[in-house]
Amino acid sequence: MPCIKLFSGWIGVGVGFVILLVTWLVVHLRTEGFTSFTFEPHDGEMSFEKVLGPYLDIAKFVLGLAAGAIVLVIGSSVFGSAKRLPKSFASPLFLLALSIIYGIMFMVFLVFNYEGFRHDKTCYTRFRYVRNQSLGFGSLACFCVGYAWLIVAATE
Repeated sequence: MPCIKLFSGWIGVGVGFVILLVTWLVVHLRTEGFTSFTFEPHDGEMSFEKVLGPYLDIAKFVLGLAAGAIVLVIGSSVFGSAKRLPKSFASPLFLLALSIIYGIMFMVFLVFNYEGFRHDKTCYTRFRYVRNQSLGFGSLACFCVGYAWLIVAATE
């Protein structure tokens, strides 16, 4: 039986998917029993449009930090003697890449769902709420874990 050698970054990909699944499960369990999902605040004083900007700004900030870390680490490998990154960097770099993917998906789905909600107040379902929350917090968690993992890998 031939031995299948896995790319060293697959551990990071797996950790990224586990982070998203755990986040999804936590949000799903916390919203059990909720019957209404809306973008309108309960007090009616402030519209969602006023907080949409800061949500997107936070996501853009995390995406910028993750992309900057990837570019800096990969770009700095040019100056090393081996001209290659150590294999131990692959997994945390994949986590940072997943952070970017989840963050982009969060921003797209949030704006898309809000636009749909403005036309049909019943279209924002529990599934969409859980998905949006999971992608947003999953992006942040992948960034934090990936960045910490990258620091550990760089100092070994």
